[in-house]
Amino acid sequence: MIVFRDVAEISGPLSNAVVTVGNFDGVHQGHREIFRRVRAAATKSGGVSVVVTFIPHPLKVLSPERDFRLITTYAEKERLIAESGIDCLVTLPFSREFAALPAAVFVRDVLVGRIGMKRLVVGYDYAFGRNREGGVELLGRMGREMNFSVEVLDQIGDGETGFSSSMVRERIGAGDVRGVAPLLGRHFSVGGTVVHGLHRGRKIGFPTANIEAEEELLPQPGVYAVKVEWNGVVRDGACNIGDNPTFRGTRLTVEVHVLDFEGDLYGKTLRIHFIERIREERKYPDVLSLIEAIQDDVARCRDILRDVSLIPCHD
Repeated sequence: MIVFRDVAEISGPLSNAVVTVGNFDGVHQGHREIFRRVRAAATKSGGVSVVVTFIPHPLKVLSPERDFRLITTYAEKERLIAESGIDCLVTLPFSREFAALPAAVFVRDVLVGRIGMKRLVVGYDYAFGRNREGGVELLGRMGREMNFSVEVLDQIGDGETGFSSSMVRERIGAGDVRGVAPLLGRHFSVGGTVVHGLHRGRKIGFPTANIEAEEELLPQPGVYAVKVEWNGVVRDGACNIGDNPTFRGTRLTVEVHVLDFEGDLYGKTLRIHFIERIREERKYPDVLSLIEAIQDDVARCRDILRDVSLIPCHD
């Protein structure tokens, strides 16, 4: 996939460009279906498939006071879009000045003038531009004037509810990592570097890797059965998210115990794939009680993970 960090990097209109525009936070099943439609249309016309998105997310600029947490990092979003088979990704720098741009100017100067759009694929409720004035009606009118077609998709869902980033965010925040997997089309994951902690896990017989998570959004504190991936290796694990109340901790941490593994993971980049939440985080009266609880957690994780494989997320 070719990545353009700004439209200024595109030297000339792309060939028969089939375009979709959006934030695509989480790259969930709804987004991936849009990408499939874009790819199919590009293949049919002999053109290129193009995704246009924004960095930072518009809400980070327009509503900085909100506690809005992205599902994926920008780098992870880029990787997932690439794995969806898209030819070109255009990441537009978003600012208040950009937000004030009239929708018609964005279509004329950016999508058509610079990218060379011949077909636009959007969802049924899509709107963009200043005051969200760029809806389906405007796009249809401009398409007739500027010689591009518009494909408007019906709501994409599982037959009961439509897929949305807000729904994904809600389920992850509630710790429903099992329930969010069908929405994402993959297991939710968090990546980060292993850093030194207080080494309590090793002292009680369950060494843990402390992850400096890159993602803003974490599952609800608790204990989770997980798959741990690094350097192409995937191992079973038990992950605790919380502030270690038994030890009167004050900082939220992500710690993972890799089952049946001995080795040094410090400095390595791990990706934690969340399979199932097994319990909330608890404060125990003493260390012995904590050890007994962890033993039970590990046994449950073994049972849960024995026949589980990671869901492939590429198309």
